[in-house]
Amino acid sequence: MKIFAAAYLFPVSSPPLEGGALVVDKGRIISAGKLSVLRNLYPAPVEEFPGCVIMPGFVNAHSHLELTHFSSWKIRKGLDYSPRTYVDWVIQVIKVSRTLTRQERELSLREGIRLSLESGTTATGDILTNGSLLFVYNGSDLFARTFLEGIGRDPLRTSSLLNALESGLSAFDDAGLLAGLSPHAPHTLSSSLLQAIVSLAKSRMVPFVIHLAESREEMDFFCDSTGRIAEILFPDVGWKSHIPSPQKTTPVQYLDDLHLLSAASTLVHCVHVNTVDAEILKKRQVKVVLCPRSNDKLDVGKAPLKLFKKLGIPLALGTDSLASNDSLSLQDEMFFLMQNFPGVFTPEEILRMATLGSAEAIGLAHETGSLEAGKRADFLVMDLPKARSAEGLARSVIEEGKLCEVFTSETLLR
Repeated sequence: MKIFAAAYLFPVSSPPLEGGALVVDKGRIISAGKLSVLRNLYPAPVEEFPGCVIMPGFVNAHSHLELTHFSSWKIRKGLDYSPRTYVDWVIQVIKVSRTLTRQERELSLREGIRLSLESGTTATGDILTNGSLLFVYNGSDLFARTFLEGIGRDPLRTSSLLNALESGLSAFDDAGLLAGLSPHAPHTLSSSLLQAIVSLAKSRMVPFVIHLAESREEMDFFCDSTGRIAEILFPDVGWKSHIPSPQKTTPVQYLDDLHLLSAASTLVHCVHVNTVDAEILKKRQVKVVLCPRSNDKLDVGKAPLKLFKKLGIPLALGTDSLASNDSLSLQDEMFFLMQNFPGVFTPEEILRMATLGSAEAIGLAHETGSLEAGKRADFLVMDLPKARSAEGLARSVIEEGKLCEVFTSETLLR
């Protein structure tokens, strides 16, 4: 047992506490409160961090750590060019992915885990395309909910793709890892495969996440089956014969018509969402993961965050991958969100998105995302040189916090 104390304790689930501390034993939080009180209750050594804040580790609600080495891959594979549109970028990712060996993917995933921890992320909702790499997470200091990805429009392959996902879920059980499923996006899946994956998630009682309404091209495709997805992407991947008839709908309405939206749904991006769509999301109690820097880098637009906040849609924060972002730092993501959507959210709301809100979005809130008794001891120590009081602490963390220490349940058990 040990007590960790700092100038401030910021549980996120409750207001900041000056002179706060955590009592930790066997990788779990035993108690949180005033150091002066905890000293008398627990006969344990105290490690103090003057001038710092102890806060929950960041939770990245959406990552593709498998793509961490993308920037170097595209150079080595002779595919280093600047895509002009979202679809051009997708095709570049596909071209690079087709050249990769299993070892290259493994090394990239390991580096993504290292960079995540280095930047203060202690838990993630990671998308994995290659199920054989599951073992990389096992024994890692990064707490992960790993979502196996499903993609496919060919109806003749639906059964084989679904069987592969079922086998993948069994591998999670054997390894003791936390599973999830990720039907990639409504335009990259036949309706039958999409429904089957969501049904599988429900039957196995695992969460699912789906990329949705990320680009204008996706909107064109669901409106009249035209645009670059139909004209360029589908022919490139051999799906030209699987272009549907014009559907005259939006991606959100399409999923709702298939009865796939519920409180168990987590949607990523949601950039191109109109008022009617947003009302559907609110009604179905879905959770939305924002990836603002990725959206900016790919020039796909900005999510209607004022509308989401007005409706009270639960929001989380993710970095996406280094194929569409410059870092895996959620502190960078929070700073970007605050600077580019001024006045929409308070710093406290943004910090919650990157911790407890993200944990809720990927089904980990019972274990992490806030500093509460019984949860994993996943926490950060951040130096706040200009912080003078508990008021404004969240802003100080986002704008000037310097990461000093990263503690996880696994590191504390060693």
